[in-house]
Amino acid sequence: MGKLFKNFTKKDFFFIGICILLIIFQVGLELKIPNYMSAITRLVQTEGSSIGEITLQGVYMLLCALGSLISAVIVGYFASNLASNFSKTLRDKIFSKVLGFSTKEMKELETSSLITRTTNDITQVEMLISMGLQMIVKAPIMAVWAILKILNKGLEWSILTAVCVLVLLTTIGFLMVIVLPRFAKVQKLIDKVNGVTRENLTGIRVVRAFNAEKFQEGRFEKTNESLTNMQLFNQRCFSIMQPVMMLIMNGLTLGIYFIGAHLIEGAMMSEKITLFSNMVVFSSYGMQVISSFLMLAMIFMMWPRANISAKRINEVLTKEESIVDGTFEGNTKEIGTVEFKNVSFKYPDADEYLLRDISFKVNKGETIAFIGSTGSGKSTLINLVPRFYDATEGEILVDGVNVKEYKQEILHNKIGYVPQRAVMFTGSVTDNIRYGDNGREEVTQEQIKESIRVAQGTDFVEKMENTYDAHIARGGTNISGGQKQRLAIARAIARNPEIYIFDDSFSALDYKTDATLRKELKNYTKDATSMIVAQRIGTILNADTIVVLDNGHCVGIGTHKELLKNCEVYKEIALSQLSEEEINNA
Repeated sequence: MGKLFKNFTKKDFFFIGICILLIIFQVGLELKIPNYMSAITRLVQTEGSSIGEITLQGVYMLLCALGSLISAVIVGYFASNLASNFSKTLRDKIFSKVLGFSTKEMKELETSSLITRTTNDITQVEMLISMGLQMIVKAPIMAVWAILKILNKGLEWSILTAVCVLVLLTTIGFLMVIVLPRFAKVQKLIDKVNGVTRENLTGIRVVRAFNAEKFQEGRFEKTNESLTNMQLFNQRCFSIMQPVMMLIMNGLTLGIYFIGAHLIEGAMMSEKITLFSNMVVFSSYGMQVISSFLMLAMIFMMWPRANISAKRINEVLTKEESIVDGTFEGNTKEIGTVEFKNVSFKYPDADEYLLRDISFKVNKGETIAFIGSTGSGKSTLINLVPRFYDATEGEILVDGVNVKEYKQEILHNKIGYVPQRAVMFTGSVTDNIRYGDNGREEVTQEQIKESIRVAQGTDFVEKMENTYDAHIARGGTNISGGQKQRLAIARAIARNPEIYIFDDSFSALDYKTDATLRKELKNYTKDATSMIVAQRIGTILNADTIVVLDNGHCVGIGTHKELLKNCEVYKEIALSQLSEEEINNA
């Protein structure tokens, strides 16, 4: 928890200091009230006392109560603002931190868990700060101050109060030992519920298509029941607190008056009024002592879960990123070149290499394509260029500079990336095409229209309501797969990058649209380098260089005609998709 508090600013600490001073002032006023009660008790039983004297003490009591109320409101306001701003800062930092994570960190922490940490965990910490700032400071001050005031009021009453406090602390300690270890499990179970829900919503079409609603309900029910049972156990344990508190508070009051009755009965007439006054004062102070420990008990109930949440938040904020940003942001001698030098790669949690000893170079204006069977490592290879992962062995050079030396922003501004699965964001068509920063001037409306034209999207975009300002739902759920793919290609074209990366980005297109798009794309991107991953031979026939992968090894490299003669793997792929006549005429 202490590491999180480093996120407080100087301004925050200033307001914390004001809150502490106001709380001390508030406690002082509250502890003055019993003194005025004692004075009123004496005045009522003293002959010759006037109504004015009694009323004056009552006015003092009201002023103390009013001052305490005003202080409490101000402290509550500052504490709420402080907690809200603190949680806002944490959310910003977690969001920014996650944006820098590579695929490796995302797999380790999991998306569902990151969502829980950004929402539920931060809420737990926020609640602790909002309530805790008032209670943690107020409770010990009030307890110590009240105890000092009652020490000389009666030994018997002091012993009774000490016994009640001891019982209270023992109950709190017992509950903490039982419940504390279970809070970590609660947060992990919330992660699971979040994960199952997210998976179900993402795959809702598949769930319905396979009539798997009952299966999904069963999965959710199992996870939800585990969380419910854990929460029920914790809440049942904490439910003991309330009756114990009421028993102690009422028992203390009853005990004070019971002891006081015996003391008054055996006292001399001249001492009876003093004893009665002390009993009234002690009863009030005793309640404040117990109230102080009651506030501490509430903090003890909130602290363990908030502490677990704080550790989970810190785990994200202190997570070391596997992709370390470089420092290079200068000019390069080469432009638009990509070179692999003896590159091998294996996933962090894998035992075997997925890619082995891959070497090739592509120059400005050239097109290089990658083809191979499913699982041969095509997408993995192409994803090493923008550093979604770093190569395990060997070097990857962009414009003659190792990608590890680049500032990631500079490297990414050189690349127009079209992923295997087209991703659309909530907003308009224009927003999705103009998405992101390419390090240059803002993309104009004319460039957006031209990009969509090249990507063969003009027909369907202009038929949509509001055309280029048409709404795109989250994930592009209101457009087809082929339309999403064409908009994703247009987004890359609008960046006007040095290097285009197409990760199987034409798979959802029909052959006619595919052929037309590639023809327009070749004319539009003739000065840029293109790297294409494809399953179709037809998509890569005219590439300057084709790299054939098989089980992570490069088994052939050359043009289409060269590979037909020299590479059996390529020839098998070609024959599985095209006839002999089509191959010969290509």
